[in-house]
Amino acid sequence: MDIISQLQEQVNTIASLAFNTFGTLQRDSPPVRLSPNYPEPPANPTEDAENFAEQAKLVSAALVKAAKQFDALVAALPLAEGGEEAQLKRIAELQAENDAVGQELQRQLEAAEKELKEVRELFSQAADHCLNLKKPN
Repeated sequence: MDIISQLQEQVNTIASLAFNTFGTLQRDSPPVRLSPNYPEPPANPTEDAENFAEQAKLVSAALVKAAKQFDALVAALPLAEGGEEAQLKRIAELQAENDAVGQELQRQLEAAEKELKEVRELFSQAADHCLNLKKPN
């Protein structure tokens, strides 16, 4: 897999982890009193609070690990040499090469079509000669 595909895959992994992390935190977080006007929320058992804290650490660690892998992939990308002007010059060279190859392919296609036309004509003539050689019964 090329580096760009790996980066795309890693972005998808980070998005999935973030989605699951936020959902887990939202679902499992203990209730909090938002205002003194609201009644005190019911207390969570200590075991749930410990599980929540542990789970939050695990999903956070997975998210950080995925982000570090992404950073490593970005660091592995080749550096652009020569700046924007050099890149534009290289693009122009490649475009000129592409145009030349395209013209050569067009010439070959026209030659092949001409040859196919000649072969069809010869085949037609050969078929006509074969039919003319047969004697009716």
